[in-house]
Order: sequence, then structure tokens, then C-alpha cells
Amino acid sequence: MKRLMMTLTIAIVAITAYNSSAQVSLNINIGAQPNWGPRGYDYVEYYYLPEIRTYYHVPTRRYVYYEGNSWVRRTTLPRAYRGYDLYKGRKVVINEPRPYLRNRTTQVIMVDKHGPHHKGPKHHKGKGRH
Repeated sequence: MKRLMMTLTIAIVAITAYNSSAQVSLNINIGAQPNWGPRGYDYVEYYYLPEIRTYYHVPTRRYVYYEGNSWVRRTTLPRAYRGYDLYKGRKVVINEPRPYLRNRTTQVIMVDKHGPHHKGPKHHKGKGRH
């Protein structure tokens, strides 16, 4: 009986150790990215579409734009931009949560200063407008 208990204890410890081994989390959303998005990224949180001042949240496949007095999430572009060509328009890749909450900074730093496919703001030295 002691031998059986010892064997069961060892088995339980082994199973527990196996199940509690380190887990690695890897974010990849290649298949979720729209066909009109820039190529070469294994993960994209948002695309910013500067010409129409709209964000596209890749994981939920929703456009995020300002409507009325608040940011809304929709499956379609705003009515005024339904004819916008997503394939030809500029896109900025943004991998941070809710960039639209700092929309002014995103527009000025990422688009105006760095062009269509910049991944993030550059750090500037000195004073002045950036």
C-alpha cells in the first residue's frame, strides 16, 4: 500500500510540474490583417488612415472614428468616406492600445513628420515643435 501511495504521489507531482511549465505568449495576427494593409508585419494592432482620420483595429476588424462627440467602433467607414480606396490610401501601423485617445499626437508626429508607414514616434532632441 505504501508503494502504491508513493507511486501515486510521484505521478501527481510529475503531472503538476508538467502542467505548470512556462508558457510563452506570441502575438501573431497575419491572417487577420486586411488585404489592403501594408505587408511585412506579423502583428498589427491598428492602422491609422490619415486622409480620412480613421483607425482600423485589426483584432476586432472595426473602424474607429470620431462621430458626434465620441469615438465609435463600426464595421464600415463613416458615410462620407464609403468610397475611399483602402488599397491606395496611406496607412500608419500603430502597435499600442487605443491610439485614438491621443489622436492629435498620432496625427502630428507619426503622419506629418514620418510618412505613411512609420511604426512609432521618433524621439526628438532639443526644443521646438514636433
